Amino acid sequence: MSDQAVLHVTGRVLLGPREDQVRDEVWVVGGRVSYDRPAGARDVRTVRGWALPGLVDAHCHVGLDAHGPVPADVAEKQALTDREAGTLLIRDAGSPSDTRWIDDRADLPKIIRAGRHIARTRRYIRNYAWEIEPEDLVAYVAQEARRGDGWVKLVGDWIDRGLGDLSACWPREAAEAAIAEAHRLGARVTAHCFAEDSLRDLVEAGIDCVEHATGLTEDLIPLFAERGVAIVPTLVNIATFPALAAGGEAKFPRWSAHLRRLHERRYDTVRAAYDAGIPVYVGTDAGGSLAHGLVAGEVAELVKAGIPPLDALSATAWAAREWLGRPGLEEGAPADLVVYEEDPRADVRVLAGPRRVVLNGRIVE
Repeated sequence: MSDQAVLHVTGRVLLGPREDQVRDEVWVVGGRVSYDRPAGARDVRTVRGWALPGLVDAHCHVGLDAHGPVPADVAEKQALTDREAGTLLIRDAGSPSDTRWIDDRADLPKIIRAGRHIARTRRYIRNYAWEIEPEDLVAYVAQEARRGDGWVKLVGDWIDRGLGDLSACWPREAAEAAIAEAHRLGARVTAHCFAEDSLRDLVEAGIDCVEHATGLTEDLIPLFAERGVAIVPTLVNIATFPALAAGGEAKFPRWSAHLRRLHERRYDTVRAAYDAGIPVYVGTDAGGSLAHGLVAGEVAELVKAGIPPLDALSATAWAAREWLGRPGLEEGAPADLVVYEEDPRADVRVLAGPRRVVLNGRIVE
């Protein structure tokens, strides 16, 4: 399509989860959504089907692989893979790579960055994070708050080799001061947390979100709900726990047993969080050891955990965009949308096969 071309999206355009939020058509003019047919439109191209706002992967690492930062051409392939899956908005939950160049590419998904992970010394994956001690946490959080796009990423727990198990990384007072500094600078804070013992301190310190959250327990769930702390369960990543546990069992048997317990109750944990009113969003954790383009699989995992299909869909569409402060298919919004052959509200497995992807008003061929 040329810059002056008009796109006509017809069929069922899902502006929101309710039936009264469905339109029969929208138009794309100058790369933006219009609810009115443009006068004198020429060079009109029509796309028909079930249209959603571009999907959101709220935990994704562009520019990162299992060993650390990757070259720009590899990061580009990662972003293109996500785009082909219908993911047009990414919250990059920690990366040592500078991916700002992607912002100048109208053909690549939009990225909201959390800066680089901040971890305790020798308590995270090599080459990923700033590895520091608690007395430096406030300074590094301030640095990443200024570098990111409104988010900062902490590593809340990791294996302590002395204990042979997962344990919290930050003293309560250090977390409180760091989160307060991030909030002062206008950034929200999230944290990687697999286990139980870091959660209460982080939530009471004012954290905004927890990644994975496999350690949520009955006594912690009401606290999360009361404080409005969101979780991004990354169930497609938690599925790797049994293999990780098997690989580490000889050296760290306590850690391996702990991972297995967290894995076994993963669906119950997510459903209990949802039932308590905790906001749950879709994230895949792509870019470490996981492939990109897994967003449809993560939505299906949320449904398997017991979240109603419409709410699981919203967790990668309307609710996710609202949470991240980005528009959906409102009048005048950038035309980022995905079109399907069938209604994804009826069966979320439809998400695995986009018919058309439209990014910044252009059909991705």
